[in-house]
Amino acid sequence: MIISASRRTDIPAFYSEWFFNRIKAGFVMVRNPTYRHQISRIVLTPEVVDCIVFWTKDPKNMFKNLDLLDQMKYYYYFQFTLTPYDKDIETNVPSKKEIITSFQYLSDKIGKNKVIWRYDPIFLTNEISIDYHIKHFELLAKTLHKHTEKCIISFLDLYKGTLKNLKAIKPLDIDTDTIRSLAKPISDIAKSYGLAVEACAEKIDLSDIGISHAKCVDGDLISQICGGKVKLGKDKAQRKECGCISSTDIGAYDTCNHRCLYCYANANHDTSSKNLLSHNPNSPLLIGELESEDKITEKKMKSCVELQTSIFSDFGK
Repeated sequence: MIISASRRTDIPAFYSEWFFNRIKAGFVMVRNPTYRHQISRIVLTPEVVDCIVFWTKDPKNMFKNLDLLDQMKYYYYFQFTLTPYDKDIETNVPSKKEIITSFQYLSDKIGKNKVIWRYDPIFLTNEISIDYHIKHFELLAKTLHKHTEKCIISFLDLYKGTLKNLKAIKPLDIDTDTIRSLAKPISDIAKSYGLAVEACAEKIDLSDIGISHAKCVDGDLISQICGGKVKLGKDKAQRKECGCISSTDIGAYDTCNHRCLYCYANANHDTSSKNLLSHNPNSPLLIGELESEDKITEKKMKSCVELQTSIFSDFGK
């Protein structure tokens, strides 16, 4: 089983204490995003958790406990978002200097193959132009290339909640020609710094300019990290263009306090602030407590990694 922590919120930034409490307890409970009284109880022991994929803009609250994950023999890697936007857009994200320092520290601690840089999402406004992105992508690539092997990009999807939150900055429509006009220099810059570039859940084929389709929950990388072949198919809960293998998300929507205007997982920032007040780091749930109407179902979990054995494993027996 692969744990996603989380596409729905930034667990490393805001819920690190809770996460490690759940690791120590050996299980977590997750509310169904659509039917709130349906709860899954998910085992978190290393015997069934093959890898944990962390998604974050600010992992520093995890640093003091990362050794615990290693001691308990968990495998993991980070999807680390670092964009060129200021606090008018990413209103509660730490300074870029602080984030870059955290990125470099994390890479030095766990290995650059396990820290994936996300330049995501890309969008344009009257002030944020193609040239703006090219300039800032190169600055970041120059700073980060010794601390990562890959950059994943994506272009903003204008969901209903996202449109409402972005109303003040008026994002421009991006057509296929515009995407290619921006993707080509990004690919060229990345190549000059020895970085691979992948596009996350994009319909457009950019392979001719050196950008492949992304697998953010990446079976090949997980196989490399844990030393065995991952036997999981595509995640059917994700979009058709998504290349991720199947994973179990332990987060919750409307719970991230970065307050980024473009965020698809936080349609209402007031709701997010209210939910944060309901967080108890000792609860099995990310937000709130169990209620009398809740129906708890034990999710059937098992390892999905086939460990590699040597042809000489029986030698000398």
